[in-house]
Amino acid sequence: METNTTDISGEVTSPVYSEHFEYKLEIIPPYSIIQCRKATIIKRDGVEVGRTYHRHVRSPGDDVSNDCTELKRCAAVLWTPDVVAAYEASVQEPVVLPAPEEEVDPGFGVEPDESSELE
Repeated sequence: METNTTDISGEVTSPVYSEHFEYKLEIIPPYSIIQCRKATIIKRDGVEVGRTYHRHVRSPGDDVSNDCTELKRCAAVLWTPDVVAAYEASVQEPVVLPAPEEEVDPGFGVEPDESSELE
């Protein structure tokens, strides 16, 4: 339920909501991977009434054109061609293991305990 407020002149007014964003960047070595935490802050009549967070990560060579200005600037400075090449060289193709052809006995490789043998 929305409540109206009364200003100094006695006029009834609706509350004013505003939204703004704050960013926190963390640089992860050795390839300068950038982690960004975006806080969305909701204010009602100048008083914070809500805050949510969203995190995302950008790696050297990623498209940052839709990211905040601060992240774009960091990427432009940190992600030199050498850094991008080194990062890409460090990333390996995922190893896909073949499915086992038969079920493995859970007791495989476990020596039987002599005291548990039947006489």
